[in-house]
Amino acid sequence: MDRYSRIVAYLKVILPLASLILLSTLFLISRRVSTEPVIPFAKVDIESRLKGQQVTAPFFTGTTSSGHEITIAAAKALPGSDRSSASATDLEAEIRTTEGRSILLLSDKGTLRPNEDIAELEGNVRILSTDGTRVETDLLEANLNGLEARSPGAVSATGPIGDFTAGTMRIFTETKNGPVHIEFTNGVKLVYDPAKAER
Repeated sequence: MDRYSRIVAYLKVILPLASLILLSTLFLISRRVSTEPVIPFAKVDIESRLKGQQVTAPFFTGTTSSGHEITIAAAKALPGSDRSSASATDLEAEIRTTEGRSILLLSDKGTLRPNEDIAELEGNVRILSTDGTRVETDLLEANLNGLEARSPGAVSATGPIGDFTAGTMRIFTETKNGPVHIEFTNGVKLVYDPAKAER
């Protein structure tokens, strides 16, 4: 057997052995890969979802007996139980009156007491009307039977004639088909701005 044939015979044995050694080192050095499925939710989020039912982005629209249109939306709603009221977060409600006005109500959260026909908006409550009035308060109680809402606590507001504060506020209609009024009472203090009034 000549020299060339001997080299070929050695390579037929050495090369397969070398490839086996390389493959075995790859498997030994490579990291262990986790085969468990990864769920794209935080553990806290899963636990909160399992505790109770919830509705994401609920939306409701209707008309009062006086013909005013009401639209209510929220980021999340949780149903009530025997011990607690139904609740929602990031509430947004709009009232479109029969005379064409619009009143927008915003709050961080709210609760619903259907047995008493009352809805409560809590936390950073903002009321915006089409005439340029903006009201801020901590709590607003709304009657579900008709178009009536009141803030039992202090309110601060800015409007077409200036800035003012009051101890209480009420949104109501005097008659069934009458216009919607916003009334401020209990120590109203107004800072009159002639520039705003002229506009």
